[in-house]
Amino acid sequence: MPAPSPHRPPSTRTTVLLAVLAAVAAALGTLVLVRADDGLTVRQVTVGGVPMTEVRAGAPPPGVRRPGVVIAHGFAGSARLMRPIADTVARRGAVALLFDFAGHGANPARLGADMSSARLAADVDAAVIHVRSLSDVDPNQIMLVGHSMGAGAVTRYAVDHPEIARTVAISLPSAGELPPGRPAELLLIVGGAEFPVFRRAADDAVGRGAAVSRRPAVVVPGVEHISVLFAPRTHQEIADWLPSTDGTAAPRPLVRLAGAALLVLAFGVGVVPLAALLLPRRGAGPERPGRRAPLGGLTLFGLTTSAAGAGAVAAAVLRTNRLPLAVGGYVAGFLLVTGLLVAAGHRWLPRPPSPGAPAPAPTAVEAGRRAPDRVAVAAGPSARARAVVAALALTGYAVLAVALPIHLGLTSARPVGARWWLLPLVLGACLLYLLGVELVADGRTWRHLLVVGVTVPVLTMAALVGVAPGFVLLVVPLFVLLLGWHAIWAAVLRRYAAPRWLLAVVGAAIVGWPIATTLPLN
Repeated sequence: MPAPSPHRPPSTRTTVLLAVLAAVAAALGTLVLVRADDGLTVRQVTVGGVPMTEVRAGAPPPGVRRPGVVIAHGFAGSARLMRPIADTVARRGAVALLFDFAGHGANPARLGADMSSARLAADVDAAVIHVRSLSDVDPNQIMLVGHSMGAGAVTRYAVDHPEIARTVAISLPSAGELPPGRPAELLLIVGGAEFPVFRRAADDAVGRGAAVSRRPAVVVPGVEHISVLFAPRTHQEIADWLPSTDGTAAPRPLVRLAGAALLVLAFGVGVVPLAALLLPRRGAGPERPGRRAPLGGLTLFGLTTSAAGAGAVAAAVLRTNRLPLAVGGYVAGFLLVTGLLVAAGHRWLPRPPSPGAPAPAPTAVEAGRRAPDRVAVAAGPSARARAVVAALALTGYAVLAVALPIHLGLTSARPVGARWWLLPLVLGACLLYLLGVELVADGRTWRHLLVVGVTVPVLTMAALVGVAPGFVLLVVPLFVLLLGWHAIWAAVLRRYAAPRWLLAVVGAAIVGWPIATTLPLN
């Protein structure tokens, strides 16, 4: 029996099973995310233009005050990214206060290109003043927790405000501004798989005596710069460092991530039944005579490497680099130039035409097997209308698929302020890049993966040699996940009569939305 065609869409039975799986995963993910708030009270406030979130576990007895914990996120993070830590300290009996630095999350203000210490300190000060004003908070038991950029901000603040009871610095980027022995009550946490600079900063802080009893930094094994925030060891150390507690609840740092992962699974498998509903089946006819042969593998590798290298250099000087979106402006320019050069190479590089000989006529048995895959598609207004409906539905689905899990389980993915006009610019750059990818992929997934597999290392190397912003190195893992996600969806949609431009549009939503909504405004 011949093997099934790699271009054949899944059977109706498989499609129905995937639809059921998507529905079950969506329901479970929603349930997990809803139950993550069990026993917690959440209140949103805005103080001095800074969005803040108060998290409590029930109400204390009358007259009893709790420790207050101000939690500061890192560069390109948000209050939502730090929410699991807030849940942990709240369940231990403290009042947690999350906030968004300028240019991050729900804060539409601009951070400023220099990320000045004064601007960060002003936001921390606003949060500390607010938490001290709460009737159920003991103003003498204030603890600060910060990650990366936020770790630097809270340690500097604690140095200037000795009334702060305790401080936690997760992935402190530098200890150069800390005077010897201050802040005295400092807990340092660093991931075992982080870049060496963070471990050196923690050791430097300990060497300066800026830690209680010169305690060594806590090294959490097997986690890097972001996953350190979700490590149970990190949460346990923070909970044990509280000035005082009246709770014993065990940390549950992975609950929200688990709910988001279930939503990703639901959207991921749900694209198959959605494509089956919206798109006609792909025909199996002979190749069009005179059609140009695709670029050879070595030629494609050389083209992509050259295009990405030129894109990395050009992005540093293009006007996109001046967009008020830190790192995102550079990435948009890089993708724009790379995509245009790849498309130009597809158009102008020489290669022989395909012979275009008609395929041998199938036998009666083969024709019967292939008949379900052949659907005549009328080239008229109804077909064009169907294509428009499919494009709108799949693009909207892609936005929800990437934005909802990120926003509900990881970090803020909702446009605010200047992000509304930056969003179409970033999406447009991603669209041009992915159009170039689809042109040279020529309907083959391995060619698609080859282009992506060259683009990412070139971008990484540009950051290592100083052409691209250094922070690119920290977002490369997420970038790889998004491009891989799109490659899988593109492989699914190619099994149907989806035009190249539709695959690129869907991919632009998947890749571009997080870039435009999570990177800081500056």
